[in-house]
Amino acid sequence: MSKSEAISWYRIQEMFRFQSFHMYGIIGTAVVLGIIAVYLIKRFKLRDFQGNPIVFQPKQMSLPRYLIGGTVFGLGWALTGACPGPMFVNIGFSYWAILVAIAGALVGTYSYGVLKERLPH
Repeated sequence: MSKSEAISWYRIQEMFRFQSFHMYGIIGTAVVLGIIAVYLIKRFKLRDFQGNPIVFQPKQMSLPRYLIGGTVFGLGWALTGACPGPMFVNIGFSYWAILVAIAGALVGTYSYGVLKERLPH
């Protein structure tokens, strides 16, 4: 993640300001590889390490759910300059200020767990 600069606050801000294709290229590559992997898993009916079939459960789409969740996630990403995965990589590079963002992510995750039953799904 560090070699691709995906942990860089500057690169993330560039992305949200539509000033660079760098992060879109990384994310787009991941999406394309994910699509290919899922296709191959379904096509060849692959199994996990214990021999169980890998099954993809269809989900019911709920536009308000994805709009609200995506907006909250995007705002957090833009304000902190860090996505959940790279936050921990930043600790490895001794960027201690990221601990504030990690604390916020943990509080948000805990709050969701407490409020989950009352939220629209």
